[in-house]
Amino acid sequence: MEGILLVCSSEKGRAYLAELLRQMAVPQIHMAKSGSQARRFLIQGQAPVVIVNTPLTDEFGKEFALFAAEQTSASVVMLVKSELADEISHEVEEEGILIVEKPMSKALFLQAVKLSMAAQRRMRGLQHENDRLQQKIQEIRLVDRAKCLLIERENMAEGQAHRFIEKQAMDQRKTRAEVARDVLRRYDLDT
Repeated sequence: MEGILLVCSSEKGRAYLAELLRQMAVPQIHMAKSGSQARRFLIQGQAPVVIVNTPLTDEFGKEFALFAAEQTSASVVMLVKSELADEISHEVEEEGILIVEKPMSKALFLQAVKLSMAAQRRMRGLQHENDRLQQKIQEIRLVDRAKCLLIERENMAEGQAHRFIEKQAMDQRKTRAEVARDVLRRYDLDT
């Protein structure tokens, strides 16, 4: 699920904040009235940005914000009364939760949301890069296992095993990983 999860107990507050988010052309705004309702939403799905307007009806909101930051990859923004902001900030800043003091200006709120969305895009890009690299590592391990088998069972040198896999991949128009799986299957080993 894309969009923003807005957690706010007051109907008036939800309407005001949702209108500000609509002005930013946020694709989807999911709303929750309490920390428990918001937790259920996050357990069932995902929101890249979570905004918590404290206090909530069933808790202050810090507990939920920490849950969202620790259990998901969401960027979390907490709206907190100015007299509590420093204290709450010290308690949640380790988790990367952004604190915005209330009363707040429209510009400050929008800037905090934009910052969170930008951080989320950057994190998503890094996650894709990490996934790509993990896949590459798996492929290298697979090819190395196949080379070891060729060295052991076919008495090839390491260079010969490497060239064999490369040549098979080119000749058969397969990836090196597919050729490695074929080699492992030939010797009845799990891929």
